[in-house]
Amino acid sequence: MVSLSTTFVVLAALCWGLSGGIGGILTGQGWDPVVVSFYRGAIGFLFVLVWLALRPRGSGLASRRLWFWSAVAGVGVAGNFAFYFISIAEGSVAVAATLMYCAPVFVYLVSFTLKLESPTLFKWAAIALVMLGVVLLTGIYEIGAGDVTPIAAGAGLLSGLSYAVFIFGFKYAAPHGSPQAILVIAFAVLAIILIWLGDADQTVAVLSTPSWPLFVVLGVLGAGLSFIFYIVGLNHTAPAVASVVAMVEPVTASLFGVVVLNESLVGLQIFGMGLILVTVTALSAYSRAQ
Repeated sequence: MVSLSTTFVVLAALCWGLSGGIGGILTGQGWDPVVVSFYRGAIGFLFVLVWLALRPRGSGLASRRLWFWSAVAGVGVAGNFAFYFISIAEGSVAVAATLMYCAPVFVYLVSFTLKLESPTLFKWAAIALVMLGVVLLTGIYEIGAGDVTPIAAGAGLLSGLSYAVFIFGFKYAAPHGSPQAILVIAFAVLAIILIWLGDADQTVAVLSTPSWPLFVVLGVLGAGLSFIFYIVGLNHTAPAVASVVAMVEPVTASLFGVVVLNESLVGLQIFGMGLILVTVTALSAYSRAQ
């Protein structure tokens, strides 16, 4: 059971990594990142809705707190999807995926502010190393460096911050209902926000475009099966193991960008990426072990 659960977590991370690459293809074709994000979330909504229908017990849908915190999680995941694809469209899949992986750092900073976590030397050192990695990855230390624009870097970091909001929303909603109920509300909120913000003409055009299979695959992998795999897998997966295998996502996305989309990174960017991945993984493992 433990081995199977770990496999589910790996599959979830792999699906998320591939979804970044698919999003890169679609935005490269000229599709609005917000529209791409909407379809990813909308198709995910259909999957978790079926999951809730099959397992309705303990949904907690009568709880106001469940609805409130699930809506907060929905705002977070909407921002995460949209900023992630904006970062990809303005920069590269590798940079966007790695910057989004900084989410645990934002969780710590918010936790320090709200006094939910006690700051320690190890945590501050890890945060400093991640910031150094961001500087090296984005090349902001050198004027005109690389292909990483301020919009790409900013959107990548905002996707990580938005993911931190999703984590907090999901965490506080969890005691009041089932994961599938939380995700149904969260994805419904996502769909409402993004369909309002997205390009209406493109949203309709997706239904008749030759690229529609890519949108379907993006939704299935990026929000449908992946979230279900991850939540089911976490039930019997050690926290430290889950932290390590989560690295599959940015690594997969980066490889997809390099191999399929012909993206490239210079030596210092690769070093910065490695610094972020290793440090965030160690920080997450340390936190969950504690």
